[in-house]
Amino acid sequence: MSDRPPRETAADGRTGEAMSVERDVRHGAPAIEDGLARRMGVLGTETAFEVLARAKALEARGRSIIHLEIGEPDFDTPDHIKEAAIRALRDGFTHYTPAAGIPEARAAVAEHVAQSRGIPLTPEHVVITPGAKPVMFFLMLALVDPGDEVIYPDPGFPIYASVARFVGARPVPWVLREERDFRADPEELRRLVSPRTKLVVLNSPHNPTAGVLSRADVEAIAGILQGRPITVLSDEIYWRILYDGTFHSIASVPGMQEQTVILDGFSKTYAMTGWRIGYGVMRPGLAARVTQLMVNSNSCTAAFTQVAGVAALRGPQDCVDRMVAEFRRRRDVLVDGLNRIPGVRCLRPRGAFYAFPSVRGVDADAGRLADYLLDEAGVAVLSGTSFGEQGQGYLRLSYANSVEAITEALARLRAALERYAGR
Repeated sequence: MSDRPPRETAADGRTGEAMSVERDVRHGAPAIEDGLARRMGVLGTETAFEVLARAKALEARGRSIIHLEIGEPDFDTPDHIKEAAIRALRDGFTHYTPAAGIPEARAAVAEHVAQSRGIPLTPEHVVITPGAKPVMFFLMLALVDPGDEVIYPDPGFPIYASVARFVGARPVPWVLREERDFRADPEELRRLVSPRTKLVVLNSPHNPTAGVLSRADVEAIAGILQGRPITVLSDEIYWRILYDGTFHSIASVPGMQEQTVILDGFSKTYAMTGWRIGYGVMRPGLAARVTQLMVNSNSCTAAFTQVAGVAALRGPQDCVDRMVAEFRRRRDVLVDGLNRIPGVRCLRPRGAFYAFPSVRGVDADAGRLADYLLDEAGVAVLSGTSFGEQGQGYLRLSYANSVEAITEALARLRAALERYAGR
C-alpha cells in the first residue's frame, strides 16, 4: 500500500498525476520554440553527449582532454562480426526486412536469451530494433497512459524518466543508496507501488552506479510485483560485463516471464554502438504491438546489421571475455587511484564499465565539480546529477579508455582536486 497523500481528482475525472503533468508542460517546462508541441518541453536528454561535445570543442582549440564521460566501449567490433556484415551487403541484404526483424535474427536472439536466462522462448517473443532505446520508448508508448506511474531507479539512465514524462506518466524515483552497494531495495519498492503503477524499471548491472542485483533482490522484487497488472522493463544491456558473482534476470524467476520485457542489444557486449541494433524480448501479444510501433516509426532495422547480430550471438565469444578482462584491469587501476585521493570514496564496481565515486568530501555540488575538472584538468566526467537528483555528490567516470589514459587522468584529478580544495 502506498504512503502517498490522497490523489487530487478534477471534475472531469482526471487524477492529480494527469493534472500535474499538464501543469508541468504549461508552466514548469523550459521555454521552447513557438509552434512546437508542449510535450517537447518535458523531454530530457543525455548529458554525456553534451559533455562530449564540450570536450571535443576544447580539443579543437588545442586542449588535451581525457575522455571518461561517454559510455561506449573503446574496442573495435570483432572481425568476424564485421566480416559477416560485409558479406551480407555483398549478398544483397540492402532492402527492407520484416518490421519485427529477419526470422533468423529473431531466432538467434530467442535461442541466446533462452539459454542465458533459462526461460522458454520462440522468435515470436522477439522484436529487433535500431538500437536498444526504442524498446523502452515503444514499451512506454504501448503500455503507459497519462497519469499512470513509472517507477525507475534514481540515480539511473536519464531516458527512463524522460520518456515517462513524454508519454504523460508520473515518474516515481526508486532511490538507490551507497550503503546497499547501489542495489535497488525491494522494501522501498513495496512503499512506492500504488494502484497507478503501470511499469517498473530494473537495470542490472546498473548505469551509472555499477550496482548488481543479487538473486535475493530479484526474488524479493518479483514477490512484490507478481500477479499485479504491472510490467517490468528489465534493462539488461550490461549483463555480460560482470566481474563478480552471477547475473540474475527477473524474467528467470518462476511466474515472472510474462510480466517482464527484457531490453538488450549488441552495443556494449560486442562494441557495436554505431551499428544501431538492439532487441526486446516480451510476451508475443505485446511484441505484436511493439512491432506496430516499429512499422509506424522506423519500418525496420537495417538488414546487414541483423546479419552481423546473428554472427555476434552464434560466433566465438572469446572476444567478449577478453574485453571484460581488460575492463576489470582498468576498473582496479581507476578505483584504487580514486580511493587514494583525499575527499573521494569509490565502491568497486561489480559490473558495467563505470565508477561512481562520492566526492562530497571535496564538494557536494557534483555539477560544479565536473565542470571544473573539464575546464581546469582536461578530464571529461559526468556529474551524478546527470542521472537524477540522487546523484548529487557523485561523479560518473567511464573506464572505457586505456590504462595509460586512466593513469594520466588520475594524476590530473588529484592535482586539480588539491587546487580546488585550497581555493
